[in-house]
Amino acid sequence: MDFQLDDDQKALRDGMRQLLRGRFSLRDATGRLDRALWRELGGAGFFSLTLPEAEGGVGLGLPEAVLIFEEAGRALLPGPAVASFLAAGVVPGAASGDVVVTAVDGSLVPWLDEADVAQGDVTGAVPLRSVDPLTPLHRVPDTGNLAGGVLLYAAEQLGSASRTCETAVQHARRREQFGQPIGAFQAVKHLCAQMFVRAELARAAVYAAAVTGDALDASAAKLLADDAAVRNARDCLQVHGGMGFTWEAEVHLHLKRAWVRAELGRSARDAEDDLAEAL
Repeated sequence: MDFQLDDDQKALRDGMRQLLRGRFSLRDATGRLDRALWRELGGAGFFSLTLPEAEGGVGLGLPEAVLIFEEAGRALLPGPAVASFLAAGVVPGAASGDVVVTAVDGSLVPWLDEADVAQGDVTGAVPLRSVDPLTPLHRVPDTGNLAGGVLLYAAEQLGSASRTCETAVQHARRREQFGQPIGAFQAVKHLCAQMFVRAELARAAVYAAAVTGDALDASAAKLLADDAAVRNARDCLQVHGGMGFTWEAEVHLHLKRAWVRAELGRSARDAEDDLAEAL
């Protein structure tokens, strides 16, 4: 199976990366949604990407959706992007970014206070202290599942895993110790190599699931992408040392976001159950 991107897909990926670059300050994060950015995403076709052109959408497919959510993961885009994307064409205003939609994922509801529409039963939702300061959470007593968003969450995790791998390599080339870059040390080389392998394995699984559209493939992709995002962020912190935990670096935020995303869509336990049942 050939996963090489064509020119249009590369242009879509690069355009979304440029749009998201530098659009919000991690240091000044307040847990409030940037409505102007949300509407700009809507205007750029982020939420309406897979809607038919006759309905005002872009008319592209799941592989292209995976590419833009991969970029959202790289950029640590805050907000309920997956739920709003899935609501486009169903909830008026979601496609344009004028209406923010969230949904129950398992027993968690991200960005409930900032959303205009909440899908699923949020009766009895209580605020939950989130490990990720850029993702406010509520917990609900009754669990649901946003099954259609599994692959999109996996794509976000893939973007995060790729970003932390690149960040670790860049830091290892710049940071010097004992008169040479730390990337010259075998232990650091091994960490970076392992990060690259995890990210590329997850990429193959995510892209394959985008082509097949199969729910079981999506569960497998989520399992690999969750592991890559969490472990790559941890290894990136190891390469950075103490500075990785500061607001000067985004590394610790990738780890915190990866932990949160791992519980959204299909958790590792759910995905493992899916695969075990199929076997």
